[in-house]
Amino acid sequence: MNTSKDLHLIRRWITFFIVALLISGLTAVPLVWLTGLLAAWTAPFGGALAEWAAHAAEAVAHVAEAYPILLYGTDWLAFAHVVIALLFIGPWRDPVRNRWVVEWGLWCCALVVLVAFVWAPVRDIPFFWRCVDASFGVIGAVPLYIVLRAIDRMAARSHPHP
Repeated sequence: MNTSKDLHLIRRWITFFIVALLISGLTAVPLVWLTGLLAAWTAPFGGALAEWAAHAAEAVAHVAEAYPILLYGTDWLAFAHVVIALLFIGPWRDPVRNRWVVEWGLWCCALVVLVAFVWAPVRDIPFFWRCVDASFGVIGAVPLYIVLRAIDRMAARSHPHP
């Protein structure tokens, strides 16, 4: 693959990653509506997921009504996703120079999995939802790994070893 094709591949995957970060982060803002929607969608199926979704929707609605100040934390969560997404403009513009951002992103993806399985039990998050949370790290790592390999190819072509 030549440098132009690698650059196109890198930019396409980084754009996907940025958009995914923005969407996943901004879902933290309409939390009451989205947890209610999850509860409504899962209710017809019954079972543990539906029970947990209903419980989560009820809890979030109660917090929103009684303690809306706590939802300010999810606003900052959304903001953090936006800021992190902006960081990936660096490798989009100059992949070789900003390779470290992609490596950092891969470490963050690994930490998502770790937090989902180590910290979530403290908050009584059921196992199936921990898997959903962990999937964000796994899915996020795939495009970043593809990008990292393409960056390494570009770097090797621009700085050939004797």
